[in-house]
Amino acid sequence: MIRIYNTLSQQKEELQPLESGKVRMYVCGMTVYDYCHLGHARVLVAFDVITRYLRHSGYDVHYVRNITDIDDKILKRADENGEVYTDLTQRMIQAMHEDEARLGVLSPTEEPRATAHIDDIIAMIRVLISKGHAYAADNGDVYFAVDSFKGYGKLSKKKLEDLLAGARVDVEAAKRSPADFALWKAAKEGEVSWSSPWGDGRPGWHIECSAMSTCCLGNTFDIHGGGPDLMFPHHENEIAQSEAATGEEFARVWMHAGAIRVNKEKMSKSLGNFFTIREILEKYPAEVVRYFLVSSHYRSQVDYSEDNLAEAGRTLTKLYHALRGLVPSKDVAETEHDRRFADAMNDDFNTAGAIAVLHAVAADINQCRRDGDEQAARDSAAVLVRLGKVLGLLQQDPEAFFQADTGSDLSAEDIEALIQARADARKGRDFAEADRIRDELLEKGIILDDSREGTTWRRA
Repeated sequence: MIRIYNTLSQQKEELQPLESGKVRMYVCGMTVYDYCHLGHARVLVAFDVITRYLRHSGYDVHYVRNITDIDDKILKRADENGEVYTDLTQRMIQAMHEDEARLGVLSPTEEPRATAHIDDIIAMIRVLISKGHAYAADNGDVYFAVDSFKGYGKLSKKKLEDLLAGARVDVEAAKRSPADFALWKAAKEGEVSWSSPWGDGRPGWHIECSAMSTCCLGNTFDIHGGGPDLMFPHHENEIAQSEAATGEEFARVWMHAGAIRVNKEKMSKSLGNFFTIREILEKYPAEVVRYFLVSSHYRSQVDYSEDNLAEAGRTLTKLYHALRGLVPSKDVAETEHDRRFADAMNDDFNTAGAIAVLHAVAADINQCRRDGDEQAARDSAAVLVRLGKVLGLLQQDPEAFFQADTGSDLSAEDIEALIQARADARKGRDFAEADRIRDELLEKGIILDDSREGTTWRRA
């Protein structure tokens, strides 16, 4: 039984899909005007793990994650770059896919783009106007009338009267109420636009997700997810316009990933502590970054720091050390570790508890090796790899993990040549030279491990 914390009800609920054995999930994706940052990685990895575990548990998961490829920020950035906006968005989508692949994030079942759903968006706006939930303003915009939807605020627990009390009444003279939000924006002169019954323009941000999610998954689906900053107003507005249009419940369970903090401060460009995924992967192996994100519960805040990334690297290294030199057995039956892993993940996808199980399995492997029981060690290695796969971890050959080049000025060939020179020095009993070579490698971040079988190496 999988229990999920539902932001809407503010409690854990048993997962009960609309269709037995099948989960339909929609997660708000990227607005593609720049490279993905660490906060995006948090959401990407969190819902990747959730998808992996649901499938591991036997569910057929239809996972939709959209792309917003038309937006004020996109048009502004394209204008600054002096390029066509579609060239910018295509370049950023390609970069996003590259970042995802490096982090081991599986592709969603569908990845709809806003510009491919303009007709669906216009159709939904038509319905909202016909039902009295939206209105065309004199300036060419179309707005959703927030006070027409009685359930407004049920996700964020905000009260409409409080929002109105704190609103600036002069923000948009065309609005009937300061709380109303744009469904359709009239095009400015020279701006990219689509024709509509209300004049040339483009969709507002919130309506995109309502149209795309219902087109891909139906009027009601099982799970809607996203980042912590989307709960209000984006997800609140999605609920209002979707349920007002269809007359049906929109999403049954709402899930929100936790925020990223940098050295205990909110990540932001103004503070100068804003990191793209690419910048981080220049310094750390991708699997270390993924392990760092997975090792905390998806709803918790994650504090990004050099120390925390280094610790993630050390603890992931311990797991790979346990697998080093072993060929995992095939077809190993379910163990107590599998059951403990499931208990953790069934409790709102508690990856921190699941990671603890991985380390318990690694401890078993090490004990079997000390006892000289190679077969038991191989069986436990199979369990470790099997459970690691659910989290998107431990699927590399251990030597590939240890020897991955993260920007060192020493290639694998250089290192092997120095190891051979050290072996020759030891054979000639020139231990001072052998020690010098070891120290030289250590200074350059290369650690040597001597055993009866020979010398292996890994990057620090």
